[in-house]
Amino acid sequence: MVNADKDTAQKRIIAVIEWAISSELVDYQQGVAVMEARAAAIAAKTQNQLVWLVEHPALYTAGTSAKPGDLSPNALYPVYKSGRGGQFTYHGPGQRVVYLMLDLRELGRDVRAFVQSIEHWLIDALDAFNVKGVIRDGRVGVWVDRTLIGGPRHEDKIAAIGLRVKKWISLHGISLNVEPDLHHFDAIVPCGIREQGLGVTSLVDLGLPITLAEVDEVLRQSFQRQFGPVQSVSPPI
Repeated sequence: MVNADKDTAQKRIIAVIEWAISSELVDYQQGVAVMEARAAAIAAKTQNQLVWLVEHPALYTAGTSAKPGDLSPNALYPVYKSGRGGQFTYHGPGQRVVYLMLDLRELGRDVRAFVQSIEHWLIDALDAFNVKGVIRDGRVGVWVDRTLIGGPRHEDKIAAIGLRVKKWISLHGISLNVEPDLHHFDAIVPCGIREQGLGVTSLVDLGLPITLAEVDEVLRQSFQRQFGPVQSVSPPI
């Protein structure tokens, strides 16, 4: 005999994507612990999917492909090993980090298509601020082409993508530079990119004095166009 109430409850959990914004700085290790616990619950279909927007104190994270030589011995901030893909990156105030705990069993079980969906989401959000985000083969993330006509190449990364998928549930996510201190990137080779003419930028660096609240609303609208409706909830911590 089928338990109709339980079946209906599971369908409701799968369908809902919760959207939470933390207003205070979130400790990195505590945030990761919460994210991993939530992902396990999503895999078990006991909790809803979650998109969690945070800011962290200034720190560096080393992805699974990080190379020790890409971190300066004079780095001023803590370094944490991360289970996400990629190399070194920086997180800190003024940067919107978005943790994506989404169920790829409901999104086609296609990791490549999922990453492309995230790229399209970010590009669509940047377009709302008249910023043209671009994707480059061999370079993860979203870039802004600032090359002047006739001048040397000048492209800066504005958003990083670093994911892990476990039991078809995504962990970690994206970071979008709104108004971080870009000098803090100097202590690392961001994402292992050493090529001449490549760097990092932010919305404020591009001359756009946009607040995190404004960015959050645009991210939400763009996310819903790409992935479907969300439901606002209190942050998990």
